[in-house]
Amino acid sequence: MSNSIDQLAEGGRGIKLMWQVADELSYTRTLDGRNCLSLSKSYEVEGRNRSQNIKNASLLDELMNCLNTWDWQNEIQQEQELHDSCVQHISLQVNTDVNALTLVLEWFEQLKDLSIPNEVWWKFQLALAEGFTNAVRHAHKHLPVETPVKLEIMVFNGRLELKIWDCGPYFDFDAKLKETIAADRKRCLDLEVLNHPCLMPSRPKTWELSQFIIAR
Repeated sequence: MSNSIDQLAEGGRGIKLMWQVADELSYTRTLDGRNCLSLSKSYEVEGRNRSQNIKNASLLDELMNCLNTWDWQNEIQQEQELHDSCVQHISLQVNTDVNALTLVLEWFEQLKDLSIPNEVWWKFQLALAEGFTNAVRHAHKHLPVETPVKLEIMVFNGRLELKIWDCGPYFDFDAKLKETIAADRKRCLDLEVLNHPCLMPSRPKTWELSQFIIAR
């Protein structure tokens, strides 16, 4: 997979790119009539950093440790709590303008000082860029430039979560994904066997077919 922002995928290829990057991928209709693309990517935290992070918990945790003479949690529970604790939360809202991609990427740079592996960083940046441009080019194709695109990233210890809200129409993600995979492999495979487990992306995904909608 290319790590160049200048080589962003178009249309269905963008869906495939996000599918390949994500561990969990969904696109749901919200109660306020928008669509929310949600992408989650897990990664391995280096043992040294993990141990240091557990020791350097929040100020409140340190204060509580001083007030108590025993540990309420074992090491496994501490690591699980650490993994589920948000390290950083950033959000941004921009107009429907593909040129705003520069601003989006600069916004993402806020996370550069966190202990995120380089490969994960570049792939997640590509997914962010593709998700944003997909919303602008397709979901908001016939909407005014003032139509907002909202982005949110939450960083956990060992996991990144991205959400992108758009105001586009309903879209059948499941059908588009199958179409994309079929088109990508039709030159060398019989389409009737595309659903075989050995031929689908190997990384496990979390998805509800009834919830998937994605900007074309």
